[in-house]
Amino acid sequence: MTTETRAESRADTPARCTSRRTRGPAADRLDAARVSWSASGRLILDGVDVTAPAGAVTGLLGPNGSGKSTLLRVLAGVQAPSEGGSGPGARVAFAGADLLALPRRRRARTLALVEQEASTDLPVTVLDAVLLGRIPHRSLLAGDSADDRAAARRALDAVGAAHLADREVTTLSGGERQRVHMARALAQEPALILLDEPTNHLDIAAQLDALRILRELADRGVTVLAALHDLQLAAQHCDHVVLLSGGRVAAAGDVRDVLVPDVLDPVYGVRTEVLTHPRTGRPVLTFEPAG
Repeated sequence: MTTETRAESRADTPARCTSRRTRGPAADRLDAARVSWSASGRLILDGVDVTAPAGAVTGLLGPNGSGKSTLLRVLAGVQAPSEGGSGPGARVAFAGADLLALPRRRRARTLALVEQEASTDLPVTVLDAVLLGRIPHRSLLAGDSADDRAAARRALDAVGAAHLADREVTTLSGGERQRVHMARALAQEPALILLDEPTNHLDIAAQLDALRILRELADRGVTVLAALHDLQLAAQHCDHVVLLSGGRVAAAGDVRDVLVPDVLDPVYGVRTEVLTHPRTGRPVLTFEPAG
């Protein structure tokens, strides 16, 4: 049995799921299969299969250029699967529904995408930017309601950015903008949230706070899939991980099965040692150059 097969089989074992979710374990699971995407004749994603279990924080891992950002955009419907390779057979399902076939408005009520470099040069306030997350929940001609503004302020408070509500987005630091992007997604009240490097630009305390929010979302039943470049953060905060290498899935499953030397060393070109955290029992990773 290969490492990948062992990881996937262990991930399906109910005893390893840390979710506090009350609904059925497959109620809001994300399942994608045979996802491919090409650009300028180059295959970026090559028949990728991804599962993000319900009520868990799933980390999407891989070296730079492995296809993490592209995969998130395809799953969110921002980019269509390629028509070449396995593209026509691609399937992206959530809670039993075909995500890519949903009308845009319904899809926006189902999932939120937090991109790494979302920015604007428009002079809008932080509160107005977060209120954009409420658009799928109101009629096309309606303005912001009291409920919309309350939801936006709750989202800002959840990410520790309530004090920024009246600032213009263009005046914010990279870390502050990242908090605002996450608040906009929270205001959208999605059942599925996809995040591209949500800890980017954040200091250590803010990184931990962002991951705490993802844990709380998962515990409330939201399905979370987050691309992370920091393997140590993934080891400490994810339940399930998907490791990409060269546009393909190298391994998927529980962090204890995937974040091991036999899997990581050939993908990252390093020598990995795995220790155990004395308090949490989670993996602690150290790295050395290969060779």
